[in-house]
Amino acid sequence: MADVKILPLIEGPDDLKLLSYEQLDCLANEIRMEMIETVSRNGGHLASSLGAVEITLAVHRVIDSPHDHLIFDVGHQCYAHKILTGRYDAFPTLRRFGGISGFPKREESPHDVHDSGHASDSLSTALGVAVARDLDGGDERIVVIIGDAAISGGMAFEAMNQIGARRTKMTIVLNDNEMSIGRNVGALSLYLGKTRLSQGYTITRDVLEGRMSSMGRVGRTMVDVGEAFKDSFKKLVVPGTFFEDIGITYVGPIDGHDIRSLEEALNAAQEAEGPVLIHAITVKGKGYLPAEEHPERFHGVGPFDVDTGKSLSAKGAARTFTQAFSDHLVERAEKDDSIVAITAAMSSGTGLTAFRERWPKRFFDVGIAEEHAVTFASGLAIGGKRPIVAIYSTFLQRAFDQTIINVALQKLPVVFAVDRAGLVGADGPTHHGMFDLVYLGAIPGMTLLAPATPDELERALDYALAHTAGPVAVRYPRGSGDALPENPAAGAWEMARGVCYRRGGDVALLALGKMVAPALAAADILASRGIEALVYDMRFAKPVDVDAVKEALATPLIVTLEDGVVAGGFNAQVARAVEDLTTPGKIGRVRVLPLGLPDTFVEQGNDEELFGSVGLLPDQIAGRIAQVLEKQA
Repeated sequence: MADVKILPLIEGPDDLKLLSYEQLDCLANEIRMEMIETVSRNGGHLASSLGAVEITLAVHRVIDSPHDHLIFDVGHQCYAHKILTGRYDAFPTLRRFGGISGFPKREESPHDVHDSGHASDSLSTALGVAVARDLDGGDERIVVIIGDAAISGGMAFEAMNQIGARRTKMTIVLNDNEMSIGRNVGALSLYLGKTRLSQGYTITRDVLEGRMSSMGRVGRTMVDVGEAFKDSFKKLVVPGTFFEDIGITYVGPIDGHDIRSLEEALNAAQEAEGPVLIHAITVKGKGYLPAEEHPERFHGVGPFDVDTGKSLSAKGAARTFTQAFSDHLVERAEKDDSIVAITAAMSSGTGLTAFRERWPKRFFDVGIAEEHAVTFASGLAIGGKRPIVAIYSTFLQRAFDQTIINVALQKLPVVFAVDRAGLVGADGPTHHGMFDLVYLGAIPGMTLLAPATPDELERALDYALAHTAGPVAVRYPRGSGDALPENPAAGAWEMARGVCYRRGGDVALLALGKMVAPALAAADILASRGIEALVYDMRFAKPVDVDAVKEALATPLIVTLEDGVVAGGFNAQVARAVEDLTTPGKIGRVRVLPLGLPDTFVEQGNDEELFGSVGLLPDQIAGRIAQVLEKQA
């Protein structure tokens, strides 16, 4: 029996209640091996999920899911949960096209309470679920698992304020691994660090834990100690009582890899009145040495060799947009000491590591606080600095108001480096940068650039830094993109000037950013059918190149191509230019055909699968254009 694997026998969370602690430890190891093997093939968020295995097992031992609710923050830690809730057989399809998502997803399982993917939203969601329960007189137990980085986000603070004030019954498990995607920053991180390192508290905690063990119940011991002792003694030995002071009972820190201790704390929390926070100390990447030694690299990782932990990406791969941004920003900052760089807990992902190492005093990681990052940048600009705010497109959505009010309204020269624009692959709908062309394009005074290649990104950044009349956003995709033909006209960027790559009178293709290469490939296919296309790399999403639109008006069909949602995107800017350039009622046979992402959320998969699913591969583009031209004939 010792060789029999336990994991294949687990059909759902209820089966965990039948296992001994020794069997649970074996199961934890099996789950980790399943994660490592799958993520080594598919890529994914490995280190966070490895660190949360025992917490997940303990929670599912205590609650009755899906009647009770386990709510994850971000979802980076949810792999064990997926495996234990009926998705073990499907787990090899993780993050693949048509497979299971890398994040909790309501339509995938009744055990997934909400679709997560952005940090710091779990507590607000949990409070809403809990209040709905209370209004209906329900008895559902609610447990939230949130990381030490996510709990520092402003939205989490807002939720905790109301949770503590209402004394809403729920259990919050703070998974404290001392690592976010990058090392944590900020006052709360320092507070948690002091709690971890306080020798006086540790000694006293050990004594109290001994008493708890002898008495059999954590909760009864907490009551026996008494409120007066807690208020007077705990404030002496714990560096701060933040959670207690806002009305949330604090338990910990405890070993987040000790299932028995976790289970006892969770059971005690269920008996307590009001909200309880269990502070669990874990190791990010637990059980896989390469991930333990390099948790930042294994936070979000591509396919890798299990034995060595080394990436399987092709050697000599083309330079990525992010690398081009990183290299060129360092070059520019070397010559201009007014340049400062800001990120929101994503220094590595946004390519700012080299800048941070070269100019640590000019680099600012504000933590998971995009709203603050943008407003902070506005203040730096007011103070005469040239701030570069590097944030993924999907996360910049959180700072829409600040971008309008604190930056654009004041015409401040803040540069937004909008990484991961467009479809980003296996991370799926919560991470696709589908909307930046809409929300940035709607802001008065915003200049919006979309380079088609990493080399073009360098020139776009030069333009952005030279532009001082207001904010500039430079959006660019993940990866390296496709090379474009040599073009003598593709020199330095000029305001609202695109580059013509092909002349033709049958149709005009006005392409933006990543869609320039597919547009050129589609033009080749059309040419083989006797249809000659005018092709422009428009460069500017806003303001658009009016001369290019004038030239396009000489053809019977204008096609806009963008890797963002069609509704209100780049095509709307072109349509407005067409309207301005034509006499009302005399547009004639000219029609604008917008090709981009549909009015729906796009699932996960690789680039070819995703672009194929939305009809943006070259042969699909050519087929659609030929069909429209045939109807117009």
